[in-house]
Amino acid sequence: MEINFEGIGHKYRKIIRNTFEKALEVTDNNEERIVVTVAFAKKNRIKELNNLYRKVDRETDVLSFPMLDIVYPQSVKDFKEEYAPDGSLYLGDIVICPKIAKKQAKQYGHSKKREIGFLALHGFLHILGYDHIESEDEKVMMETSERVLNEMELKRD
Repeated sequence: MEINFEGIGHKYRKIIRNTFEKALEVTDNNEERIVVTVAFAKKNRIKELNNLYRKVDRETDVLSFPMLDIVYPQSVKDFKEEYAPDGSLYLGDIVICPKIAKKQAKQYGHSKKREIGFLALHGFLHILGYDHIESEDEKVMMETSERVLNEMELKRD
């Protein structure tokens, strides 16, 4: 897996990488040449992006921008025609607001590391086609999130 990090220090890169790799394993999407970009953004920037792309004029904790039209339970393996000539498959971009993550970590009573891991995973699952609009879809997405985080021992305190 290749992750392009933008504005993310080494403190959080390992947790994001490990979370994505575990998510690929748990969701049976283990493909070697998956590529994704993850960026940290300030509150005003994530608000701009949320307004521009979702028409929601407020800050948010995480945004995802999928490059493929994957719909769960589809797999990345179903998109062979989208692979680049070098064998890579670009899945999309994830933007996280670390200030909001810090506030939420405090609110939920766990570490910022766990919150960043959760938000990165949440965005990544959206890129893999998971959603939470319908209650049944939300249940599947949350169960998958909890399984990944528990296997990584990133449990809530």
